[in-house]
Amino acid sequence: MPNFTQNAIKQAFIKLLEEKPYNEITIKDIVTECGINRNSFYYHFQDMPSLLEEIIKESLDNIIIQYPSFSSLEDCMSATIAFAESYKRAILHIYRSVDRGIFERYLWQACDYAVNKYCENVFLDQHINKEDEIIIFQYYKCECFGQMMAWMENGMKNDIKKDIQRLCVLKQGQVEEMIERSKNQ
Repeated sequence: MPNFTQNAIKQAFIKLLEEKPYNEITIKDIVTECGINRNSFYYHFQDMPSLLEEIIKESLDNIIIQYPSFSSLEDCMSATIAFAESYKRAILHIYRSVDRGIFERYLWQACDYAVNKYCENVFLDQHINKEDEIIIFQYYKCECFGQMMAWMENGMKNDIKKDIQRLCVLKQGQVEEMIERSKNQ
């Protein structure tokens, strides 16, 4: 459980990320913002990438707690969008930074979790080939991740929820068709 100082550091960092690019934020900025000394920062975090990783990991853990399962592809993708929308500027600053890989790794994990929970519901009581389950799972995980990456690459300007809703309408019945094809082969 994070203590008061750790939370202050995280909140200061997130606040600064909302204001300016990741590459322009210094540890001095963070400690000044939360009113602590540098040693206190280094007591809790090795460096800025470790701070960033801790915040992102915590956010992923919160998604897992908040969404124990998904009944639709739209719900699944909405979970990965929810966090990003609440910290849009911060996410864009991270996405455009040298430590973007940290964010991408956790986004991949978030998509993996969400699609896995969705597939658990979809494959329930379906007797299909395990290899086909894996292929379908990978397809939707890549779709989810790719949509998020495209949205960020585009500056998060479009209404992704609306786009996802429309995509789900266009793809309606697709997973069921894949399951039926798997059963029939």
